[in-house]
Amino acid sequence: MYRVIFPEIIKLGLEHLENCFALDQKALNGLWSKRQWEKELKDPKRICIGLLGSSKLLGIGTGWLVIDELQITAIAVDPKHRNKGLAKKILHGLIDEAESKGATHASLEVASDNIAGKTLYQSFGFKTTGLRKGYYINGSDALLQSLTFK
Repeated sequence: MYRVIFPEIIKLGLEHLENCFALDQKALNGLWSKRQWEKELKDPKRICIGLLGSSKLLGIGTGWLVIDELQITAIAVDPKHRNKGLAKKILHGLIDEAESKGATHASLEVASDNIAGKTLYQSFGFKTTGLRKGYYINGSDALLQSLTFK
């Protein structure tokens, strides 16, 4: 029988370090080291949220507040729970938290070959504002994207 999971957004802290690192390994192929995750979770200028369902971390979203701009650094969903709208919920959570702290716009980089990521950001109204050729380790380009809130 299929069980419905109603995930909730939570603020992540150091107590979530191991879970964030494990999810990074599964969903982002080890984008950050454990030390980088620790720095991310400790820094008060960072927004780190998780999506918790059935007591399990299903997704993560992180960003850095620089004056009035949210610089989104990572969004990831456990591969077993993709294509359920969870990344949208995470992105909404990041934007809502950033707006509550005075942010008026957001920026991010997405790989030019990341179709799911580009589709997600386009659905929120992000626009491509630049390009970094060969930015990623696999040689793909990074699209610079931005969004002004309301």
